[in-house]
Amino acid sequence: MLVINEQEIIRSYGMKEAIQDITDVLKAKEAEKIANPHRTVIEFPQHEASALYMPSADLVDEVTAVKVVTIFPNNPSNGKPTTQGVVLLSDAQNGEHLAMLNASYLTRLRTGALSGIATDYLAKKDAKVVTVIGTGAMAFEQVLAVLAVRNIERILLVNRTAAKAKNFGEKLKDFGVEIPYEVLEDVSSAVRQADIICCATRSNEPVFNGEDLQPGTHINGVGSYLPHMLEVDLVTITRASKIVVDDFAGVKDEAGELMHAEKIGKWSFEDVHGEIGKLVIGEIKARENAEEITFFKSVGAAYFDLAVAKGVYVKAKEQGIGTEIDV
Repeated sequence: MLVINEQEIIRSYGMKEAIQDITDVLKAKEAEKIANPHRTVIEFPQHEASALYMPSADLVDEVTAVKVVTIFPNNPSNGKPTTQGVVLLSDAQNGEHLAMLNASYLTRLRTGALSGIATDYLAKKDAKVVTVIGTGAMAFEQVLAVLAVRNIERILLVNRTAAKAKNFGEKLKDFGVEIPYEVLEDVSSAVRQADIICCATRSNEPVFNGEDLQPGTHINGVGSYLPHMLEVDLVTITRASKIVVDDFAGVKDEAGELMHAEKIGKWSFEDVHGEIGKLVIGEIKARENAEEITFFKSVGAAYFDLAVAKGVYVKAKEQGIGTEIDV
């Protein structure tokens, strides 16, 4: 079995490849070529943490994957990362286990790629300003994905701790992003200036006021993925003319803000415009004018991890990356 660590993945596989592989798997899912059993989530309330077990299979290429990811938000205080994960990739013809991959970067990358695809279809073509609310690890690839599909001129950063937002901006510069960034403490100002908003928090209450959204804004919401999390407020949900989701079954069980809106009778899952895969195949309409507010909600699904794990494995075999071990 080939073991591929995070640094090896980073050196060989990036946002461009991830967007292409996620686009391909979305098309395959729409063609009913993907098996995606519902994931299992185990919560550890005493640590405000959770563990997720996510299986999937490509029925055409005959390869299967299961991702195990743990999310422990208090870890940084102990010098450990918040999110840790692995993906086991297996041959579905003979059962051979092909590879074990570090999944932390892959999770961030595939989540970013989804937002990049959604942004490409739903954000204004002339979008210039992206506001990032929550500058934790997940947010970095959100920014890279937006930059991959739009000619952004300004990046506005908002975080509960301004110093962390500053460090995030410097990390972008170190990565080679030459677009100027600004750290703002006033979230309302950051939202009012935004053409695109990326939210990547674990908040249990909305992180901005939907009244501050300007006509034409697109929002990517990727942080809240459990029923009690409410990253986006009801105003945003009701103002959005198109709400697109990554996986309908997933958001019905895990997208806290949407579940809450339906529970109180202010919105219904019947109002979802559609899944992102249907945007990709042209079954539903993308942005239709410069005024509408659009919202992409992502909670993740195993077949997204399968897509990028397959992509990395192919690259690794081509480039001789990784370590072969007997298990």
